Amino acid sequence: MTSISIVVPVFNEEAAIGHDLDTLIQTMEASGCDYEIIVVDDGSTDDSAEIVRQHSQVRLIRHPYNQGTGAARNTGLRAARGEIVVMTDGDGTYPNQDIPRLLAEMEEKGYDMVIGARRREMGSWRWLRSPAKWFIQALASYLTGVKIPDLNSGFRAFKREQALGYLNILPWTHSWVSTITIACLSDGHAVGWVPIDYYKRVGRSTFHPLADTYNYLSLVVRAVMYFEPLKVFLPLTLLLFAIALAKWIRDMFVYGTVFYLPGVTLMLFFMAVQLGAIGLLADLMVKKTR
Repeated sequence: MTSISIVVPVFNEEAAIGHDLDTLIQTMEASGCDYEIIVVDDGSTDDSAEIVRQHSQVRLIRHPYNQGTGAARNTGLRAARGEIVVMTDGDGTYPNQDIPRLLAEMEEKGYDMVIGARRREMGSWRWLRSPAKWFIQALASYLTGVKIPDLNSGFRAFKREQALGYLNILPWTHSWVSTITIACLSDGHAVGWVPIDYYKRVGRSTFHPLADTYNYLSLVVRAVMYFEPLKVFLPLTLLLFAIALAKWIRDMFVYGTVFYLPGVTLMLFFMAVQLGAIGLLADLMVKKTR
C-alpha cells in the first residue's frame, strides 16, 4: 500500500489548526491509507504548537523563528516518509476531506502531481489578487505550454522523490507552490487538476499584496528561465528585431536611401542579435546541465 505524508505549514493559526487536524485525522482514518501528518510550525507566537500537541497522531516540527511558508514546506518535504506527499494549509481554507479525491486521481490517471483548483478566490485583497492571478496564470500557461487552471493552490498531492529534486530552486516564500508547479510542467511531468471548494480564511492572512504579487510574477519568469529560457528570450528578440526593421523602413523614407542607418537603428539591430545570442547560450547551458 502506498504511504501518504500530509504536510501542514503553520504560522499563528491557533483559530483554525485544531479543526483542520481533526478533519485530516478523520478523513485519513476512514480512507484506510497508511499515513502520517506532519505540522511544521514556522515560528508561531500564539498557541498553535500547543493545539497541535493535543493531537497524538501528529508529528510536530518547529522552526525557531519565522522563515516563510516555503521554508516550512521544504522542512516538511524533507521529513516526510511517505511515497506521496499531500500539502495543505492550516488556516481552514482547503477542503481536507477531499484528499482521497486527489489520491484517487493520481492513481487512476497516473499523474505525478494533482492540484486542487479553487473554484473561486476567497482570500484577502481579492480586487488585486484576482486580476494579478489571472495575468500570472496566463503568463505561466504560455511559458509552459500547458493551460493552468490554478497556479498557486496550496492543496496538492505529488510524488516525494520527484519533488526532492527541486529543493535547490524552491523559494522560502508563498511562491513555493507556483515554482514547483512550473518546474514539474517544464520537466514534462504529468500534472492534473481537480476542482475544489475554497473557504474564507480563519484568522489573519500573511499575504502582502504588492510584495507577493511581484514575487509571483518574477518567479514565473525565473522558473521558466531555469527550464526553457528561449521561451523568454526568443519573443523579446523577435520583438526588438521587428522594431529595428520598422525603424529602418521609416529611415529609408525619411532619408531617401537604403544604405543609411542612423545610430539608433543600428543599436536596435545589435541589441536584437545580442539578446538572441544570450538566449541561445542560456538554452545551451540549461540543456547541458540538465
